[in-house]
Amino acid sequence: MTDRQYHIVVFGATSFVGEILTRYLLQRHGVGGDLQWAIAGRSATKLGALKAGLGADAEALPVLLADAADDAQLRQMCAQARVVVSTVGPYALYGSPLVAACAQTGTDYCDLTGEVQWIRRMILAHEDEAKASGARIVHCCGFDSIPSDLGVYFLQQQARERFGAPCTRVKLRIKAMRGGFSGGTAASLMNVLTEVKRDPSLRKVLGNPFALCVGDDSGRPRQPEVRLAAYDEEFGSWAGPFVMSAINTRVVHRSNHLAGHPYGRDFVYDEAMMTGRGIRGRLTAAGIGAGLGGFVAAAVVPPTRWLLERYVVPKPGEGPSPAAQESGFYDFRFIGTTADGRSLRTKVTGDRDPGYGSTAKMLGEAAVCLAQDLPRERKAGGFWTPATAFGGQLIDRLQAHAGLRFEVLD
Repeated sequence: MTDRQYHIVVFGATSFVGEILTRYLLQRHGVGGDLQWAIAGRSATKLGALKAGLGADAEALPVLLADAADDAQLRQMCAQARVVVSTVGPYALYGSPLVAACAQTGTDYCDLTGEVQWIRRMILAHEDEAKASGARIVHCCGFDSIPSDLGVYFLQQQARERFGAPCTRVKLRIKAMRGGFSGGTAASLMNVLTEVKRDPSLRKVLGNPFALCVGDDSGRPRQPEVRLAAYDEEFGSWAGPFVMSAINTRVVHRSNHLAGHPYGRDFVYDEAMMTGRGIRGRLTAAGIGAGLGGFVAAAVVPPTRWLLERYVVPKPGEGPSPAAQESGFYDFRFIGTTADGRSLRTKVTGDRDPGYGSTAKMLGEAAVCLAQDLPRERKAGGFWTPATAFGGQLIDRLQAHAGLRFEVLD
């Protein structure tokens, strides 16, 4: 791996998040410095326009051509990189050949997918191959699911220091968040609903909190889920459903599974949005639940789906403006409780639009961490989560460079 030409190749650099990521890496590392990196995609014209828009500092930035559907081109690209970081989604439509190529060539890989059904398919199809080749595959290295997964990891590390025991019950509540919704995220959600309509058995997979704990058939505790309005006494607030909990909870449980259940085999975890006290908080929580349910119902019926795609959800390649990314933020609050009733409160905050401005920084630091901080002898090949692949090393990077803060509140 050390003889490969590039530490990192950004595949899909001209996508909405890919361009933000490219700008971030250029700002952090320049070209030809401590980090050898390149951009890649299928269109030489679009990649050239991206380079030109980056200015004179990017003049020497290498460009590689590869199509997401061309296995030979993908393997050739992978053979030049220690890490390929992919922003080409929806991953269930366009991402599978690249994961296969990385597993075959022993190339490390990370992305920002939130597609549970696709991640499960990739684990089942390629985990043995990745273990054999040494490829470390790390999905969900953006807003879904780094704040949740590393937030729980951080809380559990603090609990062990303070109590000598893990928290067997953890709640995440989103206190505040501001950010836009991109066309890529919308397209991924629409594709999941299309897959479910085509194969109703996927409902069982998507509804299983342990769907990504492949190979673990041990007894599992029932997991709570906030679907409508629910009052949370510990936080003193009404709560409504959080749309990203469908992926985040699965990743957190996979982390516990991969690490040998350090959070306990009876670990219980859920996520929700805080909406405030009183009747206003209750109505807001109920409105979130009704809105999500209505969106899903409308998206599976062809006439209303067409209306949503044409007039409501952004199109692929669209997303929040630079100003909106700058003004975005998020504030996650955690409460963990040990088996004997001791509790700990922590928080994770980010300084940009969660889905794009902050996601690009998280994805960039994850890729650099994978390329430079994790020698093969310390982390073997296979499908990992952010917490089990990076742990505290990535927390340090995120706090130093990416605008995140992990704090104990008690």
